Amino acid sequence: MEWVTTSTILERLRDFDDRSMWNRFCTRFRRPLISFARRYGLSEAEADDVAQETLLAFAQAYRSGKYDAAKGRLSSWLFGVAYKQIANARRRNLADRKRRDERGARTSFLAAVPDRREASVAWDAEWEQARMESCLRQVRRDVSENTYRAFELVVRKGRSPDQAAAELGMSRDAVYVAKHRVLKRLRELVADFESLLPET
Repeated sequence: MEWVTTSTILERLRDFDDRSMWNRFCTRFRRPLISFARRYGLSEAEADDVAQETLLAFAQAYRSGKYDAAKGRLSSWLFGVAYKQIANARRRNLADRKRRDERGARTSFLAAVPDRREASVAWDAEWEQARMESCLRQVRRDVSENTYRAFELVVRKGRSPDQAAAELGMSRDAVYVAKHRVLKRLRELVADFESLLPET
């Protein structure tokens, strides 16, 4: 799939009828939301609901001009909404458990809302992982298989350029060029993943 910049996705998200951009928006940002919710004890279905509600809340606020990019990064805004959604889901779970088993509910993991500071650190880790995975998938589409494998061997697997060159049948210089090319493209994609929102 062709890479579309985050600012383009957000600009076109203003059009309620543009389903393709809504789908791209969800694809780009759903995974860290689901992983974050699962980390705090929600089921797959509950985590999916949290992700959907968070993305819908963002889209509604953005379309109505309520989101102010000057007040923080996109990831921070999504964290704030997701944190509230997770807390609400955990409270609902606790209430359900109390109805079923009063004694068990009092000691339940779900009895406490996650500490906001601790949750923020966990969210940042999920966001960073999702951002890197998304950008690496795109880089792999953008370059030849040998170019990507040279980068992977040297940067991600710690092989020397000489070892990578021998394994791939490339020259040492070609390995260096491949590594540089992939890192350059990766930096561009990472910078775009959470670009500033266009002004409304």
